[in-house]
Formats: sequence, C-alpha cells, structure tokens
Amino acid sequence: MLALRIVVSAGMLWFLLTKIESQGAVLPEWTTSTALWLAGAMALTLLSIVLSAWRWQTVLHAMGRPAPLRRLLSHYLAGQFVANVLPTTIGGDVLRVSRLARDNGRVPDSFASVVLERLTGWLVLPLITFLGLALNPPLQDLGRATQIAFSLACGTLVALVLLLVAVAAHRWGDIDADKGWRRFLAAVTLGLDRLRAQPRQAFSVIAVGFAYQLTLIAAAVMAARALGIPAAGPTALLAFFPAVAIAQVLPISISGLGVREGLFALFLRPLGVPTAQAVALGILLYVLNLLVSLLGAPAFAVGGRSRDDDPAAEEAVHA
Repeated sequence: MLALRIVVSAGMLWFLLTKIESQGAVLPEWTTSTALWLAGAMALTLLSIVLSAWRWQTVLHAMGRPAPLRRLLSHYLAGQFVANVLPTTIGGDVLRVSRLARDNGRVPDSFASVVLERLTGWLVLPLITFLGLALNPPLQDLGRATQIAFSLACGTLVALVLLLVAVAAHRWGDIDADKGWRRFLAAVTLGLDRLRAQPRQAFSVIAVGFAYQLTLIAAAVMAARALGIPAAGPTALLAFFPAVAIAQVLPISISGLGVREGLFALFLRPLGVPTAQAVALGILLYVLNLLVSLLGAPAFAVGGRSRDDDPAAEEAVHA
C-alpha cells in the first residue's frame, strides 16, 4: 500500500507539472512584502499546531482526564513529525495515543481523546465551507468547483451523522479487546459518553476546533499573497480550503501530495488563477507544514520518556 500511494502521489504531481510547463515562471519576485507574507504563513502554521494541542487538551478536560498543554504539545509535534516527515498517515496518531497512555496509564481514554479530537473536523470543516459560500454568493456559481466543495462538505456531515447513529444504535465493546472499526466505534462511544456529562466542555472543543481550522485558512491566505494570488482571498479559501483538507487526508497519497495541488487547481481556476500558481500554493502549504513538522524531531526522539513508562500501553495501542 505504501508503494502504491507513492506511485499515486508521483503520478498526480507529474500530471499537474506537465500541465503547467508552458505557463512560465511561478515564483513571484522576492521582495520584503513576499518575505513578510511567508513569515506570517509560517507563524500561523506553527500556531495551528499549538491550537491542535489545545484542542486535544480541551477534549481530555471534557472527558475528565486533564493533561498539561506542554506535554500534549510535545506529543503532538512528535506525531506531526511521524505523519508528515515519515511516509505514513496514521502513525502520528498512534504515537500520540501511545505516549499519552504512558503518561496516564489509560489506553482507552487516550485512544478515545485522539479519535474525538479528529472528529471535530468532520463538523467544523463543512460548516466553514457553508460559511464561505454564504459570505461570497458568486462562489456558489462556479460550476464543478462549487459542486465538489459542497458535495464534500455534505458528504462529511452525512458520514458524521451515520457514525453517531451507529454509535447510538449499538453499545460497542471494549476498546482494548476490539480491533479495526469496532475499536474506533468503541472509542467514539466512550468519548461521547464522557462529553454528555459536560455539554459546555463539548462546545469548548468545537470552538477550539474552529480556531484551529481558521488559523490554517489564514496561513493559506498569507501563502497565496506571498505567491501573488490575490484571487485566493479569505472567503474563497473559507469555501474551498476545507474541501482540500478533507480530501488530502484520504489514504491514497503521501501527505496529500498531488491531491491537494490538484484540488487547488480545480477550485481556483474559475477565479482566474493559473494552474501553475494553484499547484505552487498547494506545494508551498505542504512545505510550510513539513518545516513546522521538523520541529517535532526532538520530541519524537526523547519525548516518549515518562515516569510511568509502560511498554504494555504501546502494545495495546497497536493491537
């Protein structure tokens, strides 16, 4: 599967690059303004990691399992390093669960917290797309671009509803005993049971989730400005960036390479953005995320140490 995903990423990137060969230079003239936009995009990308850790902390607090933000940030950076620097899409989450379980000795709660933190995107991202389309009505009439973004948003919400229905219809078993989808559903059941006892905390989780995604969109806006793409403004990226974020996590490529760039080309072309610039925006966002993820190398190397280091916890996570 890894080899297939590498081939898919390379194939999609090759196809896109052949489409932009005749479009001339992509990179803008290097100016102070360009440097400032890039610096802002990098700073916001780093801030998004902090907000991710805060979102995770908020989930844990709502579940009655508080954890220090500094420790969670270390785990999150290590997970980002694994997920974005190493060729995998789930290894980062496995590492986060394993290291948190080492800290608190509770594998089920740790696993459920990571699952719920991820699930907030299933609600937040579609709502942001709807917001962007509502704020800028002309975006509703861009043909296939609008249809695909709207369909991905609706499909994600439908998947979330079906998941909640499946959880409500059946009491899924023990996280430690189950595997695969049954273990995933058991984690959702455990997390939701904890959140029902503290509904106000559940709203806090969603609020932090919005802050995280909006920060990523602001970083994308700054990156677009650095590349000289004014058409990729705030409302346009509110509408289309969530669709890119949803699609790029599908396990069909390495770190979304090819998928992200192709979707940016699809969504921004009706706004007058050349394919070359749209692809460059996708690659730039990938590079920014990669650079920030490299900061997790030290945390990956030493951050798993804890006073209650328990090898059995990691074995349970991988079961």
